Amino acid sequence: MKRFVHIQNLLERSAFGVSDYIGDKLGVASSRVRLYFIYLSCATFGSPIIFYLFVAFWLNIKRYIHEKRLILRD
Repeated sequence: MKRFVHIQNLLERSAFGVSDYIGDKLGVASSRVRLYFIYLSCATFGSPIIFYLFVAFWLNIKRYIHEKRLILRD
């Protein structure tokens, strides 16, 4: 069980944190958001993946801008 939790944490960190972000904004567990992405991807032939990648790109840009602002303040 401990190995499964370690693998899950590794995958969550490397998956851009999109599910966590959406889950926090909607007040839903991130595991539920991941499950809905899987269901929607199967039902709509993968179109939610485009949305997922867009949000991942947006979150990375947002994180980059935030880090640059902190550096400029110092």
